[in-house]
Amino acid sequence: MAYTTIDDGSAYHQTALYSGTTADNTITNDGNSDLQPDLLWIKRRNDAGNTLVFDSSRGFNGDNDSLYLEAADNGAETHNDNDHLKSFNSDGFTVQGGSSRSNRASGDSFMGWQWKANGGSTTTNDASATGVGSVDSVYQANTTSGFSIVTWTGTGSAGTIAHGLGATPEVVILKSRDNAHDWFVGHNSMHSTPWVKYLRLHENGGIADDTIWNDTAPTSTVFSVGSYDSTNGNTVKFVAYCFKEIQGYSKFGSYTGNASTDGPFVYLGFKPAFFLLKGSDITQHWYIFDTTRDTYNPSNSTLQPSTDNAEQTGYAMDFLSNGFKIRHDDGAWNGSGSTYVYMAFAEHPFVSSEGVPTTAR
Repeated sequence: MAYTTIDDGSAYHQTALYSGTTADNTITNDGNSDLQPDLLWIKRRNDAGNTLVFDSSRGFNGDNDSLYLEAADNGAETHNDNDHLKSFNSDGFTVQGGSSRSNRASGDSFMGWQWKANGGSTTTNDASATGVGSVDSVYQANTTSGFSIVTWTGTGSAGTIAHGLGATPEVVILKSRDNAHDWFVGHNSMHSTPWVKYLRLHENGGIADDTIWNDTAPTSTVFSVGSYDSTNGNTVKFVAYCFKEIQGYSKFGSYTGNASTDGPFVYLGFKPAFFLLKGSDITQHWYIFDTTRDTYNPSNSTLQPSTDNAEQTGYAMDFLSNGFKIRHDDGAWNGSGSTYVYMAFAEHPFVSSEGVPTTAR
């Protein structure tokens, strides 16, 4: 059996670094594969700005009028009349000229983190007809890369939602689209069965314990939500991003810090391209590293999706052929005895499906 089913991580995840302009700006990805994004996070590097979250399931409210959420804010979904995102393209995306947070004046620098689902093609699950879940939902799923986008309208009761992955997700990120409610993150490494804990994407707090997931772990067909207005409120629209670990492409786990510049090594089974982490038992923000900004070790440029902050430097991590190693003693991601959860996506598997190993950078 081959080590991995995905030899080229850029077919399913890419990061674009681009400069702002005063005109409409088409960003073309430069990975080995073309990638039409279905989930897109945009954040400005050199100045304050929220992380804008777009996806092809929610799409556009009319012609080029993109619907978006903000990762550092619990506010409802909004749109901004032809501002921010104009289109998802066959190998990238186009942003509006002079947009304050996605394409500001020349000289500003931006990141666009992208994931592919199913090209915007969705499946409607009628729960009563299929017997899958208790709440009707619409999903677009990519079972190869283990990623799906799920939308539904709440019922006001605890329920189960079909995710379309055909395997049990390790991470679920959930947000109300209609109301100012929290971003909830369920991560398998925080739980033994059942799921009773969560983090918030938009803030720095540690693990909380409540019936967000109705005290039930996801299954290969559904994830569960409690009866809160913020998780399944009656007539309220919701979106969830579900991730299933794929050997050689993605890994969602945790590690324990040691407060040393000779920090923990974490085996992933691939050379990472993108890394998101959060101290789960401490008060600390989320951090993103990627190999697009730092092309050699140590990787020391970070952005925080949970704040408006501009890019920070001075925090070191090595991206290796088979994982990562912490090179900084800061408590943000290496406090003594603290636990950190992460999501990592590959540039290249440690060993390809044909048995070809990758090398460190």
